[in-house]
Amino acid sequence: MLAFDRPIFALAVFAVPFVFLAVKHFFCGAFRLSFPLGTPGGASFTPAASSRVFTAILNAADCAAASLLLLAAAGPLLIRNEMVWLERGADILFVLDCSPSMAGIDMGGKNRFDTAREFIEDFAGSRPADAVGLVAVGDDAALLIPPTIDRKTLLDRLDALAIGELGDGTALGAALSLAALHLEHSAAERRAAVLISDGENNAGAVHPLTAAKALNAQGTALYVIGVGSPGDIPIDYVDPVTRLRRTGSFESRYNAENLRSIAQAADGVFLYAPSRESFAAAFDTLDKSETVVNRSFIRGRREGFHQILIIAALIAACFSRLVRVIFLGAPL
Repeated sequence: MLAFDRPIFALAVFAVPFVFLAVKHFFCGAFRLSFPLGTPGGASFTPAASSRVFTAILNAADCAAASLLLLAAAGPLLIRNEMVWLERGADILFVLDCSPSMAGIDMGGKNRFDTAREFIEDFAGSRPADAVGLVAVGDDAALLIPPTIDRKTLLDRLDALAIGELGDGTALGAALSLAALHLEHSAAERRAAVLISDGENNAGAVHPLTAAKALNAQGTALYVIGVGSPGDIPIDYVDPVTRLRRTGSFESRYNAENLRSIAQAADGVFLYAPSRESFAAAFDTLDKSETVVNRSFIRGRREGFHQILIIAALIAACFSRLVRVIFLGAPL
């Protein structure tokens, strides 16, 4: 929203064209003598249309310079409303499996990976007070985004994440231990790790049950969402390393009990999501299980920009003066 500290100067801008015309008429016109040019009895000399346009442009530049200076004197402000939370939300770290099996298309026409990203994005958008982070899982685990309220940074990295980016394996233990490491010293009253995977641990040096117990010991809640179902599943994705498209089908060896045991080791919650509907229900359960911060108020942040108007006014005034000096022979 646009506002002014001294609005009287902003209102004065509307008077600039009238003052300019009055000065030209009453002061400049009072000392002007007219001499008709041309042959006696013939047509008088009239200036070319281009000269009138030229003069009009210079007059407009003068008016613009005066108007911009008045607007700068008015103290222009941009007021941006921002939400201020009176309590700190939870720190939630999503641990997302990006192994090739997550390209399995059994989520209502979409693959598991894209569906997971969609639900994470919706979840983060509905809980602005929570700090949400992202860990990716493949042959190894990587912290992509630590818990943050900066949704743009989170979503940009989530969108950029690709299936197979961290290799073909699934190091669930390494990923959960990484989540435990980055949530251990969190000052939030509520901390949670959310593992989304369709596979069993087959890489990394840390056993997932050991990592799950570490999360429980530090007071971090663990949710395990087992996505997908066993059987012959179509697959389609582009390998980020070779840039080759891989299509066909694979035999999904999804075992819900392996993932359930990880949740149980942390006294956490296991949510089975063999379809898109059940996947959505799992996120609904997650949303209801974690406390939402509601106490907040709207604060207006004021940002002045009078410097830009002053610079623009100086440019307009210099342009008008230089043209008069160079082309019309006016004194400096």
